[in-house]
Amino acid sequence: MLVSEDGGTATRARPAPSGEANATTEFARKRFDAEKTQRLLGRGLPIEWSAQMIASICWIASVVAYGLSSTGDWLQLCAASAWLLANIASLKTSETE
Repeated sequence: MLVSEDGGTATRARPAPSGEANATTEFARKRFDAEKTQRLLGRGLPIEWSAQMIASICWIASVVAYGLSSTGDWLQLCAASAWLLANIASLKTSETE
């Protein structure tokens, strides 16, 4: 038995049935996902970011298509890959803000 501060008896709140709790949790998770998606669309995927992603992927593809026959080709592949990774990292940074 629980006793309230004024000395009377207090009733214990009945826990929500598991179906209600699951529905509430599911609703909160979907709302969080929707807010996260909205932030990414609003801040993380501007036209500049998308264009840079396309350009870096095309650069990688062109280096691979023409072959990796010299040191310069490997350096270009490293530069294009670094550009791609930097774009991905900036998206993760935007996601956490």
